[in-house]
Amino acid sequence: MLNMEKITSLQNARVKSVAALIEKARERKNSKLFAVEGRREIGLAQKAGYAVKTLFVCPEIFGVAKPLPKAEQTFEVSPAVFEKLAYRTGSDGLLAVMEQRELSLENLQLSESPFVLLLEAVEKPGNLGAILRTADAAKADAVIVCDPTCDIYNPNVVRSSIGCIFTVQLACCTSAEALNFLRKQKIKTLAAELKAEQWYHQTDMRTPCAVVLGTEAEGLTDFWLKNADARIKIPMRGAIDSLNVSVAAGVIAFEAMRQRGF
Repeated sequence: MLNMEKITSLQNARVKSVAALIEKARERKNSKLFAVEGRREIGLAQKAGYAVKTLFVCPEIFGVAKPLPKAEQTFEVSPAVFEKLAYRTGSDGLLAVMEQRELSLENLQLSESPFVLLLEAVEKPGNLGAILRTADAAKADAVIVCDPTCDIYNPNVVRSSIGCIFTVQLACCTSAEALNFLRKQKIKTLAAELKAEQWYHQTDMRTPCAVVLGTEAEGLTDFWLKNADARIKIPMRGAIDSLNVSVAAGVIAFEAMRQRGF
């Protein structure tokens, strides 16, 4: 490991700045930066084209013989400092600060017969992260997040997605923008809804389609219920009437993959 400046004080300005970045959505929004913890996640981000502006490494945790990810600047930190910065258990001693990207619909590169997951007003970072993992596993073309109430670059999204925020194409927009985009691309919209008459497994998802999912508490708004090309539902045989949104996304996504022969 190369010689580098070492930070041992919890009151260091850089430490306070990164801690604020991790803890406060407003800080992430204003700075257009976000934090990524873990060698795997940092590697996936770099493979996706994200550059590491600042890297913090704790040799006592990470080790001294392993090569470090490329970064504009790198600092060694003490175990106490890294403990302050770490936002997950069992960390491997690496934390990076990166620049956010503009997650626009125009940047999406879709296949000839795309399959898209669309989330309306997703609230919980853990749910978004889990859906990104599902999208990665199912090789969905993209995840579109409409009118989100959670911060896309929340550290808990990075953590719960285990880095799939960097492996899945992601766009953030309004519902109206998403609908207009999908119609231009000739992608039919399938609204997942409890009162639908059409079963998800009896719906043809071999053609270009986007599955639209709402919140667990409220479901989809009238905008999507009125404008979607079809409404579909998952059989509910128990006492409750809904699944976790990430589970519902997984059930429908893998049915689509089954139909497509994957």
